[in-house]
Amino acid sequence: MHIAIYKSRPKVKAVIHTHSTFATLLSIVRIGIPIIMEEMYIFLGGEIDVSEFGKAHTEEIGQAALQALGLKNAALLANHGVIVCGKSLDHAVKFSELVEKLAKIYWGAKQIGEPKIISYEHIERFQKLYEGLFASYPRLKSKKS
Repeated sequence: MHIAIYKSRPKVKAVIHTHSTFATLLSIVRIGIPIIMEEMYIFLGGEIDVSEFGKAHTEEIGQAALQALGLKNAALLANHGVIVCGKSLDHAVKFSELVEKLAKIYWGAKQIGEPKIISYEHIERFQKLYEGLFASYPRLKSKKS
């Protein structure tokens, strides 16, 4: 899984996989985390999706992780915790902590009622910030006329 991410994303310098409590809880029931806080978009690139199930220690789970990550820095792995990546180990550690915090907040909010999702129109202004500072995917080169 780690190798698949490193191979497909040359900017990634650190990949962390954890079985943190609340993120794993959500991965088991296959519930992703929608954008409930602005920092999700700034640091992670948006909502946190759940991968398809893949057997541990196989290429299958690596491909499932890549698919769920898309252009973001974090994903939940179906029945298997969370995967985060970053342009540095410091980033990846902070992103891992953020995912667990968000999972706990989202789970808690669902106990009280239906969490209110932040609309894309409100957070789209953070796209350039994410892409400039924290995105760990290769940038598409713009075509010059």
